[in-house]
Amino acid sequence: MSVRRLAEDAIQPKSFAFTDENSAWAQATIRKYPEGRQQSAVIPLLMRAQEQDGWVTKSAIVHVADMLAMPLIRVLEVATFYTQFQLKPVGTRAHVQVCGTTPCMLRGAEDLKAVCRSKIHPQPFHANESGTLSWEEVECLGACVNAPMVMVFEDAFEDLTPERLEEIIDLFEAGRGGEVEPGPQNGRHLSAPIGGLTSLTGDYDDLIKDLPKSSSQISSGRAPARGKGGGQPTSTPPSKAGRPDTDAAETDPTIAAPGKADGDKTPPSAEKHISDDLVANGHRPGAGRTGGAVEGATGEAERDAAEADQVSADTPAATAPTGGTLRQKEAAARAATVPDVALAPSDTSREPGAADATVDLSGEDGGAKLEGQRPATSDTTAGPMDGAAPGTAAQASEPGEKPAGLLSAPDGTPDDLKQIRGIGPVIEAKLNELGVFHLWQIAKWSDAELAWVDDYLNFRGRAVRDGWTAQAKALQGKGPRAPGRE
Repeated sequence: MSVRRLAEDAIQPKSFAFTDENSAWAQATIRKYPEGRQQSAVIPLLMRAQEQDGWVTKSAIVHVADMLAMPLIRVLEVATFYTQFQLKPVGTRAHVQVCGTTPCMLRGAEDLKAVCRSKIHPQPFHANESGTLSWEEVECLGACVNAPMVMVFEDAFEDLTPERLEEIIDLFEAGRGGEVEPGPQNGRHLSAPIGGLTSLTGDYDDLIKDLPKSSSQISSGRAPARGKGGGQPTSTPPSKAGRPDTDAAETDPTIAAPGKADGDKTPPSAEKHISDDLVANGHRPGAGRTGGAVEGATGEAERDAAEADQVSADTPAATAPTGGTLRQKEAAARAATVPDVALAPSDTSREPGAADATVDLSGEDGGAKLEGQRPATSDTTAGPMDGAAPGTAAQASEPGEKPAGLLSAPDGTPDDLKQIRGIGPVIEAKLNELGVFHLWQIAKWSDAELAWVDDYLNFRGRAVRDGWTAQAKALQGKGPRAPGRE
């Protein structure tokens, strides 16, 4: 299995943003999904980012993650899993994907790869010197009957020879790729035989017109009669002419049969069959088995106790007041379990039975609780403390304080909060629900208020690290200030 990694940081662009047209398309795509399911748009958004830049950059992955409020690792998993996403720059004029699966390999795919090595680069995933051409080997492209084949971006070129592929690559290198007609390159129509049909070239009338007319049924279109009165012309339609004759004693619907109603007056759905009883019995608990719940206890408890030198739960000894071997072992196991108050590591001199020097692990006085007694152990509410700078309110034990100045409705025209890096449509909607509609509101937040909002959004410190307050102040200074806002 190949390992797919992002391109080196040296060639990664510093930022990414959709064009106005692509941004409008992305917003419309996100709205196609129901509330809470917008993250399903991750694949089409990554594909549009690839179409825009030619490959999927790290900045594009971060941008899509922000737009969909997805953890970055989830978008990275999608981008690195599907081979349709190019994680490194490809040829600006042509990226040739050569199918190397068995049908294409048997029809000359190795020769096509040799052409790519000589015309583009000796190694796949490397562009030529001018950066206009690149190539790679891929799995089945879905046109096995037209093997061998390649794809250049979104167009398939089939029935290739090495010479024809060289011509196609030269045309794309010259900027004339639009002159190449996609599809089969040997003149055939789609997947039809290149020489035309050799069978079933006519309809039924054409096939029977030359047959010898030695019997009346051919000319009349009738089948010979069967059963009673055989040999005489009948009015049997041609569609039923080949059906067997059922007018026989063995198939007489009026004869009696086991399990069949007398006189054939009962509908078949009401008839009783032996198989009905078998099916009903087959669903009983314990059907086809011995022992278990249907037959009762196995009666092996005494033998098991004798072999293991202990009593089991279904023997009288297990309920005796003094217990048995099993109860003694259970008591010893409970005594060996680490209690809420554990021995101090340095206390090794105590006498057996003496009071222990203890460390409180009960959590009642603020100490750490045992693992099994913690109300939650998974890291799902790290909030702004995750990665926050030392000394900030985000690193405090409390989640900050709720911002002042929250509004029940916008003060005039609401600002586009998505201008702030890290805020996408989903986060903007949540901020609006909270009562945040304007940049000046975010610009006035203190560290504690920003930490509270970060924790409210369960953003794991992202708002603190991205500096929403500083961004809002900078953006507020670029436009007209709200009346009376400082």
